[in-house]
Amino acid sequence: MTGQHDAPPASALPPHPLPWHDPARPVEERVEALLAAMTLEEKVAQLGSRWVGNDMQGSDPTPAPDVEPGVQPGVEPGVEPGSDHTLNVAPLQDVFAAGHAVPLEVAAAHGLGQLTRIYGSRPVTVADGAAQVIRQQEVVLAHSRLGIPAIVHEECLTGFTAYGATVYPAAIAWAATFDPALVERMAAAIGHDMAALGVHQGLSPVMDVVRDHRWGRVEETMGEDPFLVGTLGAAYVRGLERAGVIATLKHFAGYSASRAARNHGPVSMGRRELLELILPAFEMAIALGGARSVMNSYADVDGIPAGADAWLLTEVLREEWGFTGTVVSDYWAVPFLATMHRVAATAEDAGALALAAGIDVELPDTIGFGPSLVERVQRGELDPALIDRAARRHLRQKVELGLLDPDWTPEASVARSREVDLDAPVHREIARELAERSIVLLDPGTALPLRAPDRPLPGRIAVVGPCSDDPRTFMGCYAFPNHVLPRYPDKGLGVEVVSAVDALRRELDPQFAPGDDQSPVDVVHARGCDVLGEDRGGFTEAVEAARGADLCIAYVGDRAGLFGQGTSGEGCDAADLRLPGVQEDLLDALLATGTPVVVVVVSGRPYALGAVAGRAAGLVQAFMPGEEGGAAISGVLSGRVQPSGKLPVQVPRGPGGQPATYLQPPLGASVSAGISNLDAAPLFPFGHGRSYTSFAIGRLRLSAVDVPTDGELAVSARVTNIGPRAGEEVVQLYLHDVLASVTRPVRQLAGFARVRLEPGAAVDVTFRVHADRTAFVGPDLRRVVEPGEVEVFVGSSSQDLPCHGVVRFSGPPRVVGHDRRLDTPVELVPVGGSGANTAAAPVSGWRAE
Repeated sequence: MTGQHDAPPASALPPHPLPWHDPARPVEERVEALLAAMTLEEKVAQLGSRWVGNDMQGSDPTPAPDVEPGVQPGVEPGVEPGSDHTLNVAPLQDVFAAGHAVPLEVAAAHGLGQLTRIYGSRPVTVADGAAQVIRQQEVVLAHSRLGIPAIVHEECLTGFTAYGATVYPAAIAWAATFDPALVERMAAAIGHDMAALGVHQGLSPVMDVVRDHRWGRVEETMGEDPFLVGTLGAAYVRGLERAGVIATLKHFAGYSASRAARNHGPVSMGRRELLELILPAFEMAIALGGARSVMNSYADVDGIPAGADAWLLTEVLREEWGFTGTVVSDYWAVPFLATMHRVAATAEDAGALALAAGIDVELPDTIGFGPSLVERVQRGELDPALIDRAARRHLRQKVELGLLDPDWTPEASVARSREVDLDAPVHREIARELAERSIVLLDPGTALPLRAPDRPLPGRIAVVGPCSDDPRTFMGCYAFPNHVLPRYPDKGLGVEVVSAVDALRRELDPQFAPGDDQSPVDVVHARGCDVLGEDRGGFTEAVEAARGADLCIAYVGDRAGLFGQGTSGEGCDAADLRLPGVQEDLLDALLATGTPVVVVVVSGRPYALGAVAGRAAGLVQAFMPGEEGGAAISGVLSGRVQPSGKLPVQVPRGPGGQPATYLQPPLGASVSAGISNLDAAPLFPFGHGRSYTSFAIGRLRLSAVDVPTDGELAVSARVTNIGPRAGEEVVQLYLHDVLASVTRPVRQLAGFARVRLEPGAAVDVTFRVHADRTAFVGPDLRRVVEPGEVEVFVGSSSQDLPCHGVVRFSGPPRVVGHDRRLDTPVELVPVGGSGANTAAAPVSGWRAE
């Protein structure tokens, strides 16, 4: 029974050019004409995908998704087979096999929605990848009666995830820059190369707001504050979309708040908290960035999986926010509704459930969105309007991308590939800028910078630690060298990456420091231990090297991997926040030598440093700084690079207790009136970061002390460089609602601006704060601006806030929606009369004017 779903015969189709191939027609007209010409089977085909040549699972044709070679499926790393911790992976194997065994010709029998990771699954050259794009698109076209190409998607979290492409710093490092303009430049560079290679959609950025630092995917996030995540995420989206590539926000929503920080774990969170802390970042990226796609979360929130949640995917996303793009499933998330969440009996049932909730396209292979959807419509069990709804959204994007223009061909889609250098000097320059601005000087101590006017360089430096000689520790788990190349050890890294020890040797070599008349520094190296494991065999050599040196620099932290094959990354969650393996013991042994020790933490999450602080001669945090990370860290250590990074996540003092972010109400903050014996105070707070110069922030001015609940307030403060060197400061604005109908954070970031100042220079920074920026989700789940007092703070971190004022918002409570003000514009005005060499420049800032 096909009836109304039959397509018109070819003789009945309009003469060429067909209306959907006519660029002169409005997009919606083209989409509707195409939809009307399609059979039910062809519409359903547009909702699916195929991952051709996926060898991410090794040689076994049906292993569990993302199980790396050398790991026994179903056994957690470090757990003996047969123990109580052995996992049942049969459901995963069934899911993977369902899509993996289908040839492209069969998957595209009626056309196809998307092609999965042609460049990102194995090490291929640009030429070979482009040839594969052409071949696979030709197969799709040959089986599409109406000539509809597929959208090609790829990962792009730390750069285009392809062999030989620039590896930028991890997203947590972007966050440490507090520099949206630079993040936008990076995304535009990534998108430029992707578009030139025939890629249409990028599966980034990650908009998850960190709720527990033990979660393995902290490295992929932009920190623990919704405004910071939303601001930087919107910047990334603008860059990628400007290059013609669809940005995909993930993981919608709640994924980062899983119980005990366990990957895919259930989320114990009510809708009010979800609306308050998790969703605003996604909303900002849509409203301010223009994101055209969203990917669902694997997790269930309060028992409801995101992939089956019509309230989340339809009511909030589309009806409240007005989102018109596509919702794509996270990989295998549709069949997971059956195999993992068990809210559907079969993958086919899961497909119907996900479609009704609001998922439009199934990735990476068609399993739940297959022929069963056609059969359900034919049996009257599924509303065909749901098929049309999803197909219409996907076809609209194909029209917008130019895939249905008459001059589009598979060959033309990759015509610019011959001009692409995936690791071009301009890309490396952006990677260098990001890395340098992301390094956070936690504490200069007594040893930093190494080149200082009041002391000589150390004659001998011992470099130790597992991150000292392994360039992979600079990269996140979605960087191609860590994501794919471990299965291809003969391929190296694909890009040039200098290790930390080699970068330091170069940094301190007099021939690379013009004007430096000091003697060469003898840099000796001893690794000491691995990132993970209990082997202390290298301790003796490392301790001897430190004992014989004037200074020891210890590089400790993470090595990213997937699903237990690293200490950070997807499926690499931490039981607590101790440094992995025996690295803390190594630091204790080094500190006991009496030689000054500078500790550099190269990691994807913050680790507890309370046992080291006060004993180390300097502390530096480097959040996976990418391929230019070695030089960036060395530049900060030497003093060549003025550190300006700020913590997007706070650094804890101790590893135990319940790790928490800075966004806490009074009873969750560090001082709890003696109610608990556990002190939640961090060692270094959110927003913290030192410099080799000094800044004074003062002269707070409020444009009014009484503002209507629909009005705007101007908050100004003067920032002066009172130190001896030029530098950059990130000026931060925080608000606190004194009395509200629900508990409110003691401090919450409401704006920031990065400014560069020469010595003695000053700038007035003015934040324009609309009353909407004080809105919160009330007990009735509506977002409201309430009258009352709001404290205003300006400073250099969430705790270093020398400027404080109070403003009263007056008038009736005002319910606000998606049209509320989401940003905080900033104006920077240099202060005159500071001298001829004074400079004050808006390096970046949200809407600096």
